[in-house]
Amino acid sequence: MDPKSAYRELVERGRELAYLRALGALAGWDQRTYIPERGHAHRAKAFAALTGVVHRKATDPAIGRLLAAVEDSSLMEDPDVRANVIRWRRDYDRATRVPERLAVELAEAESAGESAWAEKRAQNDWAGFLPYLRRIVELKKAYAEAVGFEEELYDALLEDYEPGLTTREVARLFAELRPRALDLLKRIQASDRRPPVAILHRSYPQRDQEAFILEILPELGYDLRSGRLDPTLHPFAIRIHPGDVRITTRYFEDFFSAAFFGSVHEAGHAMYEQGLPEEHWGTPLGESVSLGVHESQSRMWENFVGRSLGFWRYFFPRAQKRFAALTGVTLEDFVFAINEVKPSLIRVEADEVTYNLHVLLRFELELALFRSELDPSDLPQAWNEKMRAYLGLEPATYADGVMQDVHWSGGSFGYFPTYTLGNVYAAQLFAAAERALGPLEERFARGEFGPLLAWLRANVHRHGRRYLPPELIERATGEPPTARYLNAYLEAKFGALYGL
Repeated sequence: MDPKSAYRELVERGRELAYLRALGALAGWDQRTYIPERGHAHRAKAFAALTGVVHRKATDPAIGRLLAAVEDSSLMEDPDVRANVIRWRRDYDRATRVPERLAVELAEAESAGESAWAEKRAQNDWAGFLPYLRRIVELKKAYAEAVGFEEELYDALLEDYEPGLTTREVARLFAELRPRALDLLKRIQASDRRPPVAILHRSYPQRDQEAFILEILPELGYDLRSGRLDPTLHPFAIRIHPGDVRITTRYFEDFFSAAFFGSVHEAGHAMYEQGLPEEHWGTPLGESVSLGVHESQSRMWENFVGRSLGFWRYFFPRAQKRFAALTGVTLEDFVFAINEVKPSLIRVEADEVTYNLHVLLRFELELALFRSELDPSDLPQAWNEKMRAYLGLEPATYADGVMQDVHWSGGSFGYFPTYTLGNVYAAQLFAAAERALGPLEERFARGEFGPLLAWLRANVHRHGRRYLPPELIERATGEPPTARYLNAYLEAKFGALYGL
C-alpha cells in the first residue's frame, strides 16, 4: 500500500474514533449531571454498545497493516507522522490484546458501578455497593492480564494513565514525599498560629458563588465560548472537542472554598484541553499526554495560582463586593484561611501538605487489591487503619471514607498516583515558568495571568502526545521529573504562613 494513502486513512480512522469517543464523553457528562434517575440502566447498555463499536474499529486488523505500511517508509522522517505512528502503534497493540467481550463487560460494569456508587454513597450503603466493586476489580484484573505487564499486575493499570510509569517508580516517589510531608505537618500542628477559617464558613449563596466563578475563570484563560459550568456530585472536567470542554463543581452555601477552588482546578484541566492543537484533532498529537501532566495543570492553577497572595491581591476586592460575608475581613486573614493545613477526611478538600498522604493511602490499597493481598470486602477496615496512621482521623461513615471517591466505581484503578505526579510536575513547571517570566505573583497581583498560560501552551499543551511525560517535563524544565521542587515549595509557603 502507498504509505501516503495509508497515513491519510489512519488519520481518517483516528478522527472517526475521536468523534465516537466524543459522543461517549457527552453521554458521560450527562450521566454525571442531568440524567433522570430511571435513565441509568439504559445508559449503561448504551455505553456497552458504543464501547463494542469503538473496540471493533480500534482493533481492526487493517490498522495494523496501515501502520506497517507507514512504519517501513520514508514518511517516518516527518516528526509529526513519526510521533503519531509511534503512539498509534502503542494504542493498537494494547487494544488488540483485550477481547471485545471483556471490553464490553468492563464498560457496562463501570457505568453501572458509577450509578450504583452515586445512589449507595448517598445512603451510606457499603454492602449494597460492594458487589459492583467486586465485579469491577475482577474485570480489571482480567484486563491487566490481557494487556500485559513487566513486573506486576498494577503496572498495566498505571500504563493507561501515565505511559511508562511503573509501580516501583511510584513507590520511590512516595518514599521521597512521605517523610517530608509528615514532618512538615507535625511542625505545623505544633505552631501557635491558626488561620481564621470561620470566615470561610459564613453565608455564601450559591447564585453568588456561581456568578463570581464565571467572572473569574475567563480572566484566567478558560474560554466559556468553548465550555460551560454545571453542578455535580463529584467535580470533573470533560473534553468533547477543543471547542467543547465542560467543567463541573459542587456548591456549599456555608463554605466558600469547595466550589471556587474546585472550579479553578477543573478549569486548569479544561484550559489544557482547549490548548491542544485543534489541527491535530483525532490523532495523538491532538491529545493530552497523561493524567499526571493533566493534574499538573489543574493543581497549578488551583494552588500555585489560585491560593497565592498575588492572586487575591487582585481579586479580593471583587470578592468583598460580591459576598457580604467578607465585609471587614483582611486580605492576609483570607489568604491564611484558604491555605489552612489540617488533616481532613475528604481528599478533594485536603490542603496541599496532606493531599499526597490521601493519595498514598489509595495507592497502597489499590496495590494490595491487585496483589490479591486484600479482598474488596476488607477495604473499609484497611482504609480506616491507614487514615489513622497517616492523618490521625477515622471516618464515621462509609461516605466520608472508602466510598468518598467516584474513581473505583468507574474502574479507574491506577488513576490516583497521577494526582501526586501532578503536584510534582506542577511545582517543577511553575519554577521553570518563573525562570522564564520572572516572579509570577507580581504578575498575578496586576491581573496578568496570560503570560503563564502562554508559557504552558508553548511548553506543554502544543505538544500533545509527541513526548512521553518524563521527556516532556525535561524539555520544558531542563531536568527530569523530581520531587525536589514540590518539597521546597511546600516548605517555603507553609513555613512562612505558620512561622516555622
